Amino acid sequence: MADFYPYLIPSLPVLQFGTKPPFSYEQFLDMCHRRIPEPDYALLSSLPQAPEYPAYEKGQETIRKWIDFDTALRNELVKIRAQKIHRDPATSLRGSVFGDPFLATSTAAAMGNPSLLEAELALDEERWNALERLATGHYFDVDLLITYAYKLLILIRWENVLNADAARMLHCVLETPG
Repeated sequence: MADFYPYLIPSLPVLQFGTKPPFSYEQFLDMCHRRIPEPDYALLSSLPQAPEYPAYEKGQETIRKWIDFDTALRNELVKIRAQKIHRDPATSLRGSVFGDPFLATSTAAAMGNPSLLEAELALDEERWNALERLATGHYFDVDLLITYAYKLLILIRWENVLNADAARMLHCVLETPG
């Protein structure tokens, strides 16, 4: 079954940060379903997202590296936000991942942006670049599909943000008590 990776991966459209996703995540999984081994498909169909990171105990190296990076980025955000409200960040830090000084700098630069939307975009671009680095050296394997899947999820997230009905959301927030 793994012989289908060289056929599946080149058939996937190239993803570029800031562009519209070519298809839904469900469509991506459907394209992979009969073309990759069942354990790899199960892995792709249950990729851990941020709230689930502490529960992830599987040994897949690319997923573990992604979780380590994203946790480090989130820890940098915690440090910045804690400093603004004069609190100790130690109570909110996750994992035992030590921050990268370059990550601290880029996170601080993003958080310094007065536009929350632009700040979030800069953070997701940092995530995208980390996924690009994780994909290096992987051409026809599940590791490349994992990084592709996380990139697709970033694009889908932004598509949802940009297509949200801002007036309706504001109305809901203003109408919600307390």
